[in-house]
Amino acid sequence: MARLSGTTTRPNTVIEPDRQAASAVIDPRLWLLRLLPHHAISRLTFWLARRRTRLKAPLVRWFIRRYGVDMGEAAEPDPAAYASFNGFFTRALRPGARPLTGTDTTLIAPVDGRISQAGAIRAGTLFQAKGIDYAAADLLGSLEAFAPFHSGSFATLYLAPGDYHRIHMPLAGTLRHMTYVPGRLFSVAPWTVRSVPGLFTRNERVCAHFDTPYGRLAMVLVGAINVAAIETVWAGLITPPRGRQIVEIPYTGQAAVTLPRGAEMGRFNMGSTVILLLERNVAWSPGTAPGERVRMGNALAHLD
Repeated sequence: MARLSGTTTRPNTVIEPDRQAASAVIDPRLWLLRLLPHHAISRLTFWLARRRTRLKAPLVRWFIRRYGVDMGEAAEPDPAAYASFNGFFTRALRPGARPLTGTDTTLIAPVDGRISQAGAIRAGTLFQAKGIDYAAADLLGSLEAFAPFHSGSFATLYLAPGDYHRIHMPLAGTLRHMTYVPGRLFSVAPWTVRSVPGLFTRNERVCAHFDTPYGRLAMVLVGAINVAAIETVWAGLITPPRGRQIVEIPYTGQAAVTLPRGAEMGRFNMGSTVILLLERNVAWSPGTAPGERVRMGNALAHLD
């Protein structure tokens, strides 16, 4: 398990709470969601998903039927071969299962999932859902981290339980720094995105900042209830344990990490959301629209 070490600061809020509250869509399920011990439930899920028990095999078979998982795409197609449910959930794909669209100038989808939103960053905010926006600086943990993206673009991609849960590079890039931001673990299902103001700024998350040939790129891995862990290929398991402060970790000199387009950069142990922020204001591909399904490697935008 990776230990976070770096500069720590207290979370700062940029968007006004009153503005958030005024935008909320009331849903009675939110009362229960707010009362639940998010981290305790998720830590239990973490433990159960890694247990090697006889219940694993029937649970995996049920999950495949329930969510229509295509095991023909998996590097290991035999469900019984996985030692734990988490091993099955974070399964690798067979070579060639996700060909990369276009050339190095094509921004590709980093995950299998559904596009929640995509567009321009306007006045320092990202669009979450009808009537709700939130400050990009809150998402990234500071105004300084947001500075390169003030006139850029963003895309939010939601991973459902049945999706492939490894995360890949949408462009080739060199890691500059990683930020861990503590928070709650609200569900990130579509109904909560429509109902919880500033949802992605409230949840625990890991923000990875890269230099690319087309400017700065931030990849935000958002935690959620039952997302029992977030990990990256360079640092291993980031959470759990739960942190209490923002932690900033630089990657320079011998610690620098360079990853090619399409390379794995991390994974969710259970489903969640990835948010991309780009320094440039890009022209999105025709299929990049809210509600559209994408697979890792599909074109999101083309960069000159």
